Amino acid sequence: MTESDLPVAQLTPGRWGDPEVSVEVPAPALAALHHLGVRRPESGPVAPTDRPGLSADQVAVLAGVVGTEHVSTDLTARWKHTRGYSTPDLLRHRTGDTSDMPDAVVFPADHDEVLALLAACAEHDLAVVPYSGGTSVVGGLAASRRFVTVDLGRLDQLLEIDDISRTATLQAGVRGPAAEALLAKHGYTLGHFPQSYEGASIGGYAAARSSGQSSAGYGRFDQMVVGLTLATPRGTVELGRAPMSAAGPDLRQLVLGSEGAFGIITSVVVRVRPRPTERHFEGWRFDTFDEGLTAVRRLAQDGPLPTVLRLSDEAETAVNNPGGPGGALAIIGFDGPYKQATGDVLAAAGGQNLGEEAGEAWRVGRYKAPYLRDPLLDEGALVETLETAAFWSRIPALKAAVTDALVKALSDQGTPPLVLCHVSHVYETGASLYFTIICAQNDEPIDQWHKAKLAANAAIAEAGGTISHHHGVGTDHREAYAAEIGPLAVEVLQAVKGVLDPARVLNPGILLTSS
Repeated sequence: MTESDLPVAQLTPGRWGDPEVSVEVPAPALAALHHLGVRRPESGPVAPTDRPGLSADQVAVLAGVVGTEHVSTDLTARWKHTRGYSTPDLLRHRTGDTSDMPDAVVFPADHDEVLALLAACAEHDLAVVPYSGGTSVVGGLAASRRFVTVDLGRLDQLLEIDDISRTATLQAGVRGPAAEALLAKHGYTLGHFPQSYEGASIGGYAAARSSGQSSAGYGRFDQMVVGLTLATPRGTVELGRAPMSAAGPDLRQLVLGSEGAFGIITSVVVRVRPRPTERHFEGWRFDTFDEGLTAVRRLAQDGPLPTVLRLSDEAETAVNNPGGPGGALAIIGFDGPYKQATGDVLAAAGGQNLGEEAGEAWRVGRYKAPYLRDPLLDEGALVETLETAAFWSRIPALKAAVTDALVKALSDQGTPPLVLCHVSHVYETGASLYFTIICAQNDEPIDQWHKAKLAANAAIAEAGGTISHHHGVGTDHREAYAAEIGPLAVEVLQAVKGVLDPARVLNPGILLTSS
């Protein structure tokens, strides 16, 4: 089975992925956690209690658009749509915290119903949070005031295939595996496989400017989008009548990454490619991370690039391959024939080919890591990730600065961490760094991580990195994003917000501070 054949995971509140998939922490890992001071909590999750939601008149407004049967106000539906899947989100779920729970969940059938919903919500001052996969890890679903969730799950169709142009029009609610299945019937693949692939959706990919694990070959999702349809409280915005244009700024890029603050993306036109008939993965070992970094940079700048290219540092390599040869592990993968010239570049840079076994081990396990987080939290570990990107010349100093900031911030709280890192996406001019952090929870784990996250954000800014490469902004990165782009650029975005959403009901507090 390849990623193109995976089923959609029916996510459950507060735990990642398919509830039928059971993952246990290996005994050696448990021993290592105990060495870090991790101790299993005495108490378990707390069930949520309901709170007053919308008035009958407000529910009637929503039902007037989508029908009574497509408006849910019961606790189960609202709790299911509460927050995303960051570690703080999961920890809040475990305490039964309903502060970010929607007052109702609405299920529109198509673009016109989304449009009518937004107009009605603007008229009646009901804040709106769009929801499709619900896999945000940066607080992207936690509006700054009471709100209604608009679940796009019924917008789940492949609307059109253009075989000549090799484009497909997909509705926003199509989940990743479902999109692959729909395209496979026509012989195509989207080629977008983020780690959240089992649960994430087309609309979320676009709204958060997602990047998949095959980005070296297929590109980021924003590079795949050639057109989109946006519903706003003031009407419809249609963008992308040609693949490229010099007719003013590219407004597609203004909408991509806007996280529901400017409108709700209801469909996208994406570039598709023929479904590969073969795939090859293999591992390469380098003595040091710096040596491997030079090798992957050469591939990124001079080619030939594989479809998948990633490099783990020494710590991550050791954790993922206990008893292995050590050093830094690079993974390369090809959708299509194997390119010997790629291996030749890695060998010339000091790489040792570990063969297909190492590559296949990564491929088979690539979606299992998020499943491990819940049992780790059960044991009392704090496990979280963050990412950034920078130009190649800044990558070594950026990695060191973020690692040092995390170690200091968590050690100062009495919980020294293990910090792992890998290069997850590469470009001619730079790359992204993805960090995984593991330590013991203290008595206030949400505050514990908040302090560490702020320290990491400051280190990223000081070292010349961007605050987010593919996780988006949400609330976690909102202030850092504003500092990164500057007050004048923030004013520009606020002006766009004011035009498209004058009542400011769209995902308030997400992306922009006063939104």
